[in-house]
Amino acid sequence: MTSFQDLALGESLCRAVLTAGYENPTAIQQQAIPHVVKGTDVLGVAQTGTGKTAAFALPMIERLAGGGKAIPKRPRALVLAPTRELAVQIEACFAAFGPGLGLRSMAVFGGVSDRPQLARLARGVEVLVATPGRLLDLVAQKGVFLDRVEILVLDEADRMLDMGFVRDVRKIAALVPIRRQTLLFSATMPAAVAGLADSLLTEHVRVEVAPVATTAERIDQRVLFVSRENKRHLLTTLVKSKEASRTIVFARTKHGANRVAEHLRMEGMTAEAIHGNKSQSARQRALDEFRSGRVRILVATDIAARGIDVDGVTHVINFELPNEPESYVHRIGRTARAGRDGVALALCDAEEVAYLRAIERTIRQPVPVDEGHPFHAADIARLHQLPGRSGGPRPPQQEQRRPRRRRPVSRAA
Repeated sequence: MTSFQDLALGESLCRAVLTAGYENPTAIQQQAIPHVVKGTDVLGVAQTGTGKTAAFALPMIERLAGGGKAIPKRPRALVLAPTRELAVQIEACFAAFGPGLGLRSMAVFGGVSDRPQLARLARGVEVLVATPGRLLDLVAQKGVFLDRVEILVLDEADRMLDMGFVRDVRKIAALVPIRRQTLLFSATMPAAVAGLADSLLTEHVRVEVAPVATTAERIDQRVLFVSRENKRHLLTTLVKSKEASRTIVFARTKHGANRVAEHLRMEGMTAEAIHGNKSQSARQRALDEFRSGRVRILVATDIAARGIDVDGVTHVINFELPNEPESYVHRIGRTARAGRDGVALALCDAEEVAYLRAIERTIRQPVPVDEGHPFHAADIARLHQLPGRSGGPRPPQQEQRRPRRRRPVSRAA
């Protein structure tokens, strides 16, 4: 079995990793770390929960260690993340192992005052983790300069593009030196991400730990057909189960997330909503309470949830199915982490049958139907099964010729 000592990491870093309780590298770490240590550009295809943060953070720490005193306002490494939560999570990995090797790191993001961030940048850090918008704000204020960046990382590039950050990413890439190492990680590889990778990477290697758009084998996936008016009743029944000790519920919009969280609180359960309209402090407080167990249920939108990395999530419940099928993969990836089992339930009403069929095509398998719940809607189940109906299976030749169906656009989360 491969160990961290086998991956070209120094003795001091290996000791720190072992002390932290990590005995053996994950598959993505085994594949990526040796290339990153060598300075090679890497394109990584890996879902959340596979250990990809350490796959780039550990070898970056190894490469940057011993590089001299940090220069004020000029980081040597830049990691771009799509959300504040993910930026905090990534920086925590650098903070866990970097200081022992003389490296300082920090995260910058919007939603909070920029004054403390500017003050810390002025003192100098080697590793800067940032969301694109706040980083460009700090650049405009001359609070940070990117001309000394040796390593550029784009994490969750697919979500970065989904959130409309592609122009910001290209602006930032133009500010860092051409001669640099670039690492790009993405859970999926649509054409837009592949094009971005081609424009940023040079003679890169591709590492991949699972086929694109597949779902974890340890997740028990089920779809529950239910009428829209019975959805909240069914949700209440599901989350009251003793097995659902730590649950994330997904809604399509921030207003929907608020309504679901309020409903659960009225039913006597501890629940908090997390979405883009929440302040950074409110989002962090909700996450801390969820991690500690003071809150059993976290209701989230896709954008807010992408950075959630909480151990022990037993259930993911899709109260509303996503209108982008790739989001389903990211949602259910919040459970069954670190080798554990998990349950992913999808509540599907009549208007969401088309979404379910798109999800099944994306994950290349049907989602098993659970008819044993008290609100089972047999008519919606039949709608899903019937060919030629909304969301029903179509003959392959017809599906190839048919133009892409227009789907309703959800509000920004």
